[in-house]
Amino acid sequence: MIAGSYNLRQPVNIVLEAIGASTKYGQIVNLINQAAIEKPRLSKLADRVARPFLIFVILSAAIAAALLWDVDRGRALMTAAAVLIVTCPCALSLATPAAMLSSASAFVKRGILIKRLQAIENIADIDTVIFDKTGTLTEDHIEIKAIQHKAGLTETAALALAAAVARHSFHPVSRALFSAYQAQQQSPLALELDVIEETIGAGVSAAIKNFAANEAFAQPGLISGQLKLGSAKFCTVNEENQHTQQVHLADANGWLATFTLQEAIKPHAAQTIQQLRDAGINVELLSGDRSDAVENTAKQIGISHYQSACNPEDKLLRLQTLKQQGKKVLMVGDGLNDGPILASAHVSIAMGKGVPLTLAHADYIFLNGDISQIPYLIRHAKHTMKIIKENIAWAIVYNLISIPLAFFGILSAWLAGLGMAVSSLIVVVNALRLTKFSTAALTVRKTHPKV
Repeated sequence: MIAGSYNLRQPVNIVLEAIGASTKYGQIVNLINQAAIEKPRLSKLADRVARPFLIFVILSAAIAAALLWDVDRGRALMTAAAVLIVTCPCALSLATPAAMLSSASAFVKRGILIKRLQAIENIADIDTVIFDKTGTLTEDHIEIKAIQHKAGLTETAALALAAAVARHSFHPVSRALFSAYQAQQQSPLALELDVIEETIGAGVSAAIKNFAANEAFAQPGLISGQLKLGSAKFCTVNEENQHTQQVHLADANGWLATFTLQEAIKPHAAQTIQQLRDAGINVELLSGDRSDAVENTAKQIGISHYQSACNPEDKLLRLQTLKQQGKKVLMVGDGLNDGPILASAHVSIAMGKGVPLTLAHADYIFLNGDISQIPYLIRHAKHTMKIIKENIAWAIVYNLISIPLAFFGILSAWLAGLGMAVSSLIVVVNALRLTKFSTAALTVRKTHPKV
């Protein structure tokens, strides 16, 4: 087991093999350092170009010196030095990393952590965005609207039983139930559970520890020692209201309680979706929640393509289908069942309050969970790629002009050194324009979304 992992099934014996910076948590804390170390694809390409270019420069300097050696050896050495100095590949090598590190700095100021600099180039190419629902398009907190319970079981007892199970899960619904109990009851939960197992996308089951001593929660014989909290299918109960979001509590004998939930859509969700669509980017919603809740959310924020009751395999299958169609997909999520698709997407974003698995596999982490920054992030990435191209173009033009001047002795060694320094300075200054995170609207022609 890696430090920072979460056990969702049953008690285990753990041996610590790493602490501090070597743990998974330490790796997440140092995301920016990791991003600075790992070279993006364009930077690697520039390095590959720089190697043969350096050989060309050395040969050019040697030829220039050889041609002038018999005429004026001093001039021959100065010419060779001028060629070597003026064509230093610094500008070419700095073109990509300078721009990307400047962008990464701008992202941090906006509460966006980037794990890989390559993700800047990747997100600039995307033409499809897939959103998870709970905690991503909706607020990360869910409120309990109503509680229905079995006769003989009090509302407080039903909530206490649900909270005891929910405390062992990181799902937003589980957090909502546990938070609701804490808000109503000042005393901690006295109920202890054992054999806890979470089924992703379905619910949590557990056994009450020392059940005979815990019958204070209900009348004797009203509940059994086995509890299930989750969907209707998971709890084997019938849903009376198909148009509300509900989570159920059951035991070995059947239904115990139903909790009707309500979640608020994030304030800028609809505006964000509209901006993406206006930019010619396709938007989809994939959620593990029930169809009516997903449909209601999709209609409110303007997403026409949505899919409900998705397990991790369903989401991954949809991603693979889009990839086969040649789509470049951005995945945005925060739940445990989003881990596989986050890892497989062209580029991915996780909310800062997501489970550790999603944080570990995401390329970007939004610490404040503000999805309204997505259009700006895409626009900034596109601007970054534009700056990189400008820097590379400048490096090429500079060398095309300076090499002949130095080769024919027109450019002296000291002027060559000045030119080399100025060319590198221009690249860096141009890249520093990216340190400011622009909040201008994302504008991309619908007919050509990759422009």
